[in-house]
Amino acid sequence: MSVTILEHINITVRDVDRSTRFLLAALPDWRVRGEGRMEWFGKPITWRHVGGDGFYVALQGGGEGELTDWTSHRLGPKHVGLVVPSVDAVVARLAAAGYPLDHWGGTTAGRRSVYVIDPDSVQFEFVEYLSDDIELRNAYETA
Repeated sequence: MSVTILEHINITVRDVDRSTRFLLAALPDWRVRGEGRMEWFGKPITWRHVGGDGFYVALQGGGEGELTDWTSHRLGPKHVGLVVPSVDAVVARLAAAGYPLDHWGGTTAGRRSVYVIDPDSVQFEFVEYLSDDIELRNAYETA
């Protein structure tokens, strides 16, 4: 492989099944590609990999506490960004499954996006590219 890519992100959640339902509602072309149980520092947990052949979201069960609100200035990830063919289709599927839209992201000539917060307060950004032109995709001025 000649390029560096992001293979996966591991997210600790309270309920692996609930998080899987969220991801598959948003991204029906994804699938469960692996799962199991293990001991995690003295606590038995369930894990599941949801994604495609070359990438996935690793869901690790047994989560405790509260996630920092995305509007805070605390350290840590703010959201997970995923490219989708149609933002409107994602919004419709998630709404039908009971997951409300958090807010629309910016729209440029090259892309538009939407933010949805999952049941564990993890924010996901769904990005739809409107152009194959890399300069337009990477232009950050709003249209």
